[in-house]
Amino acid sequence: MPSLTRIKWTERTFNFDFPAGLYPELIERLRGTPARVTDRLTGIPLNILNRRHNNAWSILENAGHLADLDAGLFLVRLDEFERGVDALQPADMTNRGTEEANHNLKSLEQILHFCRTARAGLVHRLEACDPALFARSAYHPRLKVPMRLADMMYFQAEHDDHHLATISEILRSA
Repeated sequence: MPSLTRIKWTERTFNFDFPAGLYPELIERLRGTPARVTDRLTGIPLNILNRRHNNAWSILENAGHLADLDAGLFLVRLDEFERGVDALQPADMTNRGTEEANHNLKSLEQILHFCRTARAGLVHRLEACDPALFARSAYHPRLKVPMRLADMMYFQAEHDDHHLATISEILRSA
């Protein structure tokens, strides 16, 4: 049986061919990420949580990155959808915000609190949106496709899962 190579996040492609009316399910998927992070990380020793592997992010950095993007990119893009922009702000693909956040110097409790509060703010904003907004579209600069708000929510949930899978890989190798 041939082995499978994990697809890098930046090499992923997406099909946004589902109805925008799935936004309530997408909100629930996004709402659940902090609980999944908490469940995955509770009880893991700090020396495993903050250890970098092959110069890649630690578990704490992967978890903190999810909250970094909620605050620094998703909410900005949500504002852009509300304003009706033609193109979304590009993401900082260097992840400077996560690199500068020093998540490895924080406790697990601080990281989990950051994840919960950042995501709760995002979910609160999404729940307050007019349903028509979930079908509004803007150009995504990296994917080079139009993206509805519902698509961006799916993209964010997939990004969450990508980092949770990375965390699981690190834990298996620890």
